[in-house]
Order: sequence, then structure tokens, then C-alpha cells
Amino acid sequence: MSFFRVLFAIIFPPLSVIDKGCGSFFIIFLLTLCGWIPGIIGALVILNNPKY
Repeated sequence: MSFFRVLFAIIFPPLSVIDKGCGSFFIIFLLTLCGWIPGIIGALVILNNPKY
């Protein structure tokens, strides 16, 4: 996980997971609409998952 991905996850979470697939992008987008903190947490979880 690079520094820029973490920075994007903090500033705009959907942007950080855009290359992980359409489903991940929409899940993080919905979490960000519900609240900024859930979006950040979700993006960091997806970025730290080695399966993606």
C-alpha cells in the first residue's frame, strides 16, 4: 500500500479503490455518502486486503 493510496483514502475514499473493481468502488462510495469515516475505514480495509 503506497503513501498516495492512503492519502487518497483519507481525502476521497472511492478514488483510492477505483482500480479494485466496480463493486468495491460503489460500496466505498455508499459508505462515504453515509459518513466520511466509514468510507475511509472501508477503503483502508480493501487496500490492506491481499486478495484484491
